[in-house]
Amino acid sequence: MKLSLRGEYALRALLVLGLQQDEAVLSIQTISDQQNIPKRFLEQILNDLKSLGVVSSKRGIAGGYRLARPAQFITLASVVRHIEGPLAPVSCVSERFYERCSCPDEARCAIRSVMKDVREAIVKILENVTLEQLCDRARQLQTNPANPLDFII
Repeated sequence: MKLSLRGEYALRALLVLGLQQDEAVLSIQTISDQQNIPKRFLEQILNDLKSLGVVSSKRGIAGGYRLARPAQFITLASVVRHIEGPLAPVSCVSERFYERCSCPDEARCAIRSVMKDVREAIVKILENVTLEQLCDRARQLQTNPANPLDFII
């Protein structure tokens, strides 16, 4: 699985909304400015996230977007699957988007076996990380210095 720019921007937009849950709504301009995402592209992504049911919108001059449900109930796996499709690196190991591969014996294919392990690791992580946990991690990273001084004598 490779996260496209669309997938990355979706997660970054959700992160902004999650970090500022107390706000009534956030404008596309605010999210765009904070994350350096082109507004037109962001608008399309937010509409995708709206169809998933994780964001809601308010129209008008004071309009914008907010989370449609609590961040603790939004998994990264659900967002990535909605935006990107399968989490599996190859389609022959996907549980939701399975397609037969071209190898002669799928059951004994060593490459498929390894790719299945990769898929399981990806799923295990993304299914168990919520937007709330992502926000907590972002807050923690903001309070810890990026390059702590290291004094070795």
